[in-house]
Amino acid sequence: MIQLVACDMAGTTIDEHGDVYLALARCVEETGVTTTAEAVQEWMGADKVEAITALIEAGGGAATPEVVAAAFTRFKELLVEFYDANPPVALEGVEDAFRELRRQGIKVALTTGFSRDVAEPLLERLGWNVDDDNLLDAVVCSDEVAAGRPAPHMIHRAMELTGVRDVRAVIAAGDTVNDLAAANNAGVMAVGVLTGKLDGDALAAHPHHHILDGVKDIPALLS
Repeated sequence: MIQLVACDMAGTTIDEHGDVYLALARCVEETGVTTTAEAVQEWMGADKVEAITALIEAGGGAATPEVVAAAFTRFKELLVEFYDANPPVALEGVEDAFRELRRQGIKVALTTGFSRDVAEPLLERLGWNVDDDNLLDAVVCSDEVAAGRPAPHMIHRAMELTGVRDVRAVIAAGDTVNDLAAANNAGVMAVGVLTGKLDGDALAAHPHHHILDGVKDIPALLS
């Protein structure tokens, strides 16, 4: 019996038009290094400070605390600019899926590689919050745990917040390889969704339990 569904945000439950990829690549390149789409993809779903650090180092730059802090500030600035120009929206069927899961007594949590100061304005744009009795039970951000994905900590923190004790009663869904890795590391059911940049073959090449078209299909998976 599933008691908790924990979902990633950008690319999994929210269509932010790929702007997080653009903001991450640009803030890293503005430090004077080059990066690639493949390198950025590798760090999707991870904590953004960790991602910036790794991408600067991969480009041959010096990821000093000062450089990383400035790049992260720039990342947040760029994301606001991009979101203002092209506002994020809920992916098709996600809100209905959340409401149906909660109607069945299943808790719903969001986990994200964003820090809280990035995640909260994004959720506000969508009108999503944990005080909405119809939608969410918890939101966990990467700066609230010891390490972001692929570490399992955000999923386990979501379990803690929702009172779920058994990892066998948890689904974690996401659109990236890091999402699947975190789910497997947490010992929960790993579900890949095809609403992000990766296709089915790319996700299926990594350990998983199910690959779905989207979060909208999770209620049917459990029926």
